[in-house]
Amino acid sequence: MFYKCRNMVKKLPVSITEDEFTKVISKTLKKHHKIAFLLGYGAGMRISEVVNLKPEDIRYSNKNILIRQGKGGKDRIVPLPKGFKQEFIKHIPIKCGVRSLQRAFISACIRSKVKETKPTIHFHSLRHGFATRLVSQGVPIHHIRTLLGHSNISTTNIYLEANPKEALKSYEDLF
Repeated sequence: MFYKCRNMVKKLPVSITEDEFTKVISKTLKKHHKIAFLLGYGAGMRISEVVNLKPEDIRYSNKNILIRQGKGGKDRIVPLPKGFKQEFIKHIPIKCGVRSLQRAFISACIRSKVKETKPTIHFHSLRHGFATRLVSQGVPIHHIRTLLGHSNISTTNIYLEANPKEALKSYEDLF
């Protein structure tokens, strides 16, 4: 699917579903990679934010994570992923770089066969999956914008295009 943006045609983001995420995690070999993938999918974190995360940024009792100096130098707060255990904090900071983590994700996607159905999947697809899940659960778009750290709501609106469930439901209800 495509959407139009400033006179350019762009593809919709490739996101990972909950079922696909479960398959990928089951084929992920190293615990720190599993934790990194959980942060991408469960908190909507960018790969650089995962790699730069410090233990003191995880506020376990508040069930959130402080992202310091994310894209554009902005701080934001994201939810602690469901299933994130306190013992995982000892694996923070994640002991690998951006490229290594990207390769680990692609390898897990190949082993789980998710790459066969989504050949252009990449680490950022975890973040897309987070946003798409929020849209499908009915989270208001301006809340999603805040969690993703987008400056412009039009960036977040892409996820409405990727998941037109409400628009299709409105159509069904009216016709």
